[in-house]
Amino acid sequence: METDAYIMVVDDESSVREALSNWMRQLGFKVTTLENGEAALKLYNERQWNTVFLDMTMPGISGLEVMAKMREQNPSIPVILLADSGNVAKAVKALDNGASDYMVKPLTMEEVSHFVRRVLAFQELEQEVTRLKQRMDAMYEFDEMMGRSPAMRAIFEKVNEVAQGDGSVLIRGEPGTGKESIARSIHARSARRYMPFVIASFGAIPMALLESELFGHEKGAFTGAAFTKKGRFELAHKGTLLLDAIGRITPKTQLDLTLALNEKSFRRVGGTQLIKFDARLIAATSKNLEYLVEAKQFREDLLQHLNSSTIIIPPLRERIDDIPLLAEHFLQKYVTKTNKRIRRFNPAAMDLLRVYPWPGNVRELKNAVERSVIQAESDEITPDELPFTLRGYLENAATKSIKEWEKVHISRVLNENDWNISKSAKDLKIDRVTLYNKIKKYKIDRPKKA
Repeated sequence: METDAYIMVVDDESSVREALSNWMRQLGFKVTTLENGEAALKLYNERQWNTVFLDMTMPGISGLEVMAKMREQNPSIPVILLADSGNVAKAVKALDNGASDYMVKPLTMEEVSHFVRRVLAFQELEQEVTRLKQRMDAMYEFDEMMGRSPAMRAIFEKVNEVAQGDGSVLIRGEPGTGKESIARSIHARSARRYMPFVIASFGAIPMALLESELFGHEKGAFTGAAFTKKGRFELAHKGTLLLDAIGRITPKTQLDLTLALNEKSFRRVGGTQLIKFDARLIAATSKNLEYLVEAKQFREDLLQHLNSSTIIIPPLRERIDDIPLLAEHFLQKYVTKTNKRIRRFNPAAMDLLRVYPWPGNVRELKNAVERSVIQAESDEITPDELPFTLRGYLENAATKSIKEWEKVHISRVLNENDWNISKSAKDLKIDRVTLYNKIKKYKIDRPKKA
C-alpha cells in the first residue's frame, strides 16, 4: 500500500538502484533513484524527503561530500550511508559528522525495510512531540494578556524578561486583572514550559487543609488519610508553582513556606523523608504585603523570598485604550462558541464599555461580553444588551460621570473622522462652535501620528 513517504536513493551502481527501488515500492514507499551526487543535490530541496540512501563512493562528488552539503541545506532529513565492507570505519566516523546511520553492501530487503520503518517511526514520533508542544503552547493563549497601552507593553516586556530567568516573581494587581494569566505566560515562555504549571490558591483551599495541600501527606497521617498524597510543591517538580492570594495565608503557613524555601525541601504531613523542591515560584496578591509586614501580619523573610522580581498589573480603568481590543476579542470568542452572527458592538455600547469603571477588571469585562452575546438578537450589541450594572451606571451617574461619558463619545467621533470638525459636528448633531467649545472644555487632544 502506497504511503506519503518519499525516499531518495543515490548510487552509481544500477543494480543497487534497481534493487532498492523495487523493494521500496513493494513496501509502499515513493522512491526516486539518482546515479550521482550532483543530480542528488539539485533535487534535494525540491521536496521534503523522509530519508536519503547515499552511496559513500561515487565518481565526482563523494557520498561524504554530498552528505555534508545536504546537512547544511536541511539537517532534519536523515541520511543513511551505503558502505562497502572496506569503508565501514569511514561510515562509523561519518556518524559524528551528521550521518543518521549506515548499511553495508550487499543489502537485503529485510534489512532495508527495517531501516526505513525505523526512520519513519522516529519521524512520526518527532512530529507527534511537535504537535503536543504546539497544543501545549496553544493552552497559553490568555484572554487577559492583551493590550496596546503603554502599561501593557511594559508588562509584556517584563514578562519576557523574567521568563528568561528562574527567580521568584511577585505579581501584584486588583482582583480580576489577570494575575494568573501573567503567571501562565511567564511559565509558557520559560525553560520549564513543558513541565507542570501548578496552582495553590489560598483563597480556595480551606485553611485546615493548607499544609496537606501544599506538602502532601502520608497514609494514616490523620483521620481520613487513607492513602499517600502528593502536595502542590511535589506536583510542580521541575515546573512552576503559583501561590495565588499569598496575602491570605496564616502565620503558621507563612512559617512552613519560609522553612521550605530556605531549605529547598519539605516533608509530607506525617512523613520523615525530606523531599527536594525544584520548581519556579510565582506568587500573586491583591494585598499590600509591605503594609502587612509593618503590621506584623506577614513575614518579611517570606516576602524577600517571593519578591526577586515584581510585576504590577494596572486596573482596567487605568488603561481605557485596551478596553475595545479586549471587548472585541471576547466578542469573537463567544460568538464562535454560541454560533451567533454578531459583528460588533455599536458605537454607543462601546462608549459605555470605555466609560464604565470596571471594578471587577478584565474578568468582569469578559463576563459582561459573554452575557451580552447570549442576550443579543441582532448582528450588533447595543447598550440595551449590556448587563444592567453597566446601563445602571450610566442612568444613575453623577454629573461628572456624564461629562466623562460625553468626553469619551466626542473623542471617538473625532478620531473616527480624523478630526474633521465639520463632519464630526454633523455626526454629533451639534454645530462647529459648540464642538470647539467642548474640545476646549474637556481638554481633548488630537492623537499624535506615529
